Amino acid sequence: MRHIALLRAINVGGRNKVAMSWLKEALLAMGFTDVATVVQSGNAVFTGAGEDLAGDIERRITADLGLTVSVLTRTRDELADVVARNPWPDRVADPTSVHVDFLSETPSPAKIATLDPEALRPDEFRVDGTEAYLWYPNGSGRSKLTNDLLERRLGVVGTARNWNTVTKLLALADA
Repeated sequence: MRHIALLRAINVGGRNKVAMSWLKEALLAMGFTDVATVVQSGNAVFTGAGEDLAGDIERRITADLGLTVSVLTRTRDELADVVARNPWPDRVADPTSVHVDFLSETPSPAKIATLDPEALRPDEFRVDGTEAYLWYPNGSGRSKLTNDLLERRLGVVGTARNWNTVTKLLALADA
């Protein structure tokens, strides 16, 4: 089965350095096949099976690199569903303004209610299962709608990717 691994907060500001060449070799050494990486922010597509893929990859990173890195995984079909559920298909003409924050679990409605849409304008969000769809009409750089805010308020681990990367990962999983 095809899987996508999304590593959280690596290669940012010189911290948590994980070379994509190392990640590819590590996944191959773990017995996965058809491994490909996408951009330096920690994305990998591979074929394989296992009970706790994210945990296995996290443990490998810790053992080999001494880093504590959260890893989220989705299957190819789950990623295709993420793309199909995009609440703003008309906004992907600017694919860097639409992001998906992949969450470690589905947050409770009470946790979602702690996010005040009016306080985050002009940015918008939609939490749908284990994903939060984010729209940054003025870019994400100065937005209050950050991954850290979502993690704190929703009580989950998350890692965001822009629409370009999300669709590139799906295309690679389909290749």
